[in-house]
Amino acid sequence: MSFTALIDYGSGNLHSAARALRAAAQAARVELTIETTACPDRVAASDRIVLPGVGHFADCAAGLRRIDGLIEALTEAVLGRAVPFLGICVGQQLLATRGLEDGETAGLNWIPGDVDRIQPGPGHRVPHMGWNEIEITRPHPVLAGLGPAPHVYFTHSYAYKSAAAEDVAAVTEYGGEMIAAVARENMFATQFHPEKSQATGLRLLANFLDWTPK
Repeated sequence: MSFTALIDYGSGNLHSAARALRAAAQAARVELTIETTACPDRVAASDRIVLPGVGHFADCAAGLRRIDGLIEALTEAVLGRAVPFLGICVGQQLLATRGLEDGETAGLNWIPGDVDRIQPGPGHRVPHMGWNEIEITRPHPVLAGLGPAPHVYFTHSYAYKSAAAEDVAAVTEYGGEMIAAVARENMFATQFHPEKSQATGLRLLANFLDWTPK
């Protein structure tokens, strides 16, 4: 039975993510164990990794770095062994080169780009909070079967910017175009919350749990 590590680094949203992953696995009839952990040895041994994240980029980055050996274990698993990886919200943003929230904070730089405050047009509030449609910009197995106009749940004030076009998997419109999902090799990450996105989110999570990157 495969083992999915849900990374616990003090960033919250773990319980809803774990529940949604278990529901998605049951719906997809995928047999797996989901373990909430910050243990580098367990992360290094995992078959899949989910990195959630809620809140401030710098706080989340500091949370990862506070746990001795965690970033090294993540790097070995994701970049070294090509373990399938899913980042959610700030868990997506941490893949960037740097975050620009209240100064500059280094990210993991696994999918180069910056994370900066969103600047929507008139009539659009910050934070961007609620349901919004995404446009899939290139086919990806994790986005398969979501329908012609999938709606998902967002809550954020910052977003990925300046990512390479080939790393962008989906965008959304909120007074201007914003990156909604990025993907590279065995990594996939969303600015929105699949665990809060009802049937669409469960389908995406099921796709991830059944995904074998090529």
